[in-house]
Amino acid sequence: MNKIFKKNSDSSSELFNYWSLSKKNYIIFFTGLIFIILGYIVMATGSVNSFQSLTLAPIMLFVGYIIIIPISILYRDNNVNKNKN
Repeated sequence: MNKIFKKNSDSSSELFNYWSLSKKNYIIFFTGLIFIILGYIVMATGSVNSFQSLTLAPIMLFVGYIIIIPISILYRDNNVNKNKN
């Protein structure tokens, strides 16, 4: 029974090594956060029925939340993978 648990703990550590984030991941993530913050600022500064409040800010928030942040999590540098093997 202990062999089963030991095998699972080794595979979980490999999983965490697979998902390790590099400096590029953090740069992309903070770019997404800045983009999201700017989206909220643009939404707050315009009047209620303006183009920037109804169109521009939601597009900025969508791009930040749905595109940039997931890319920052899923991005892997090919050079890092070749060096580990």
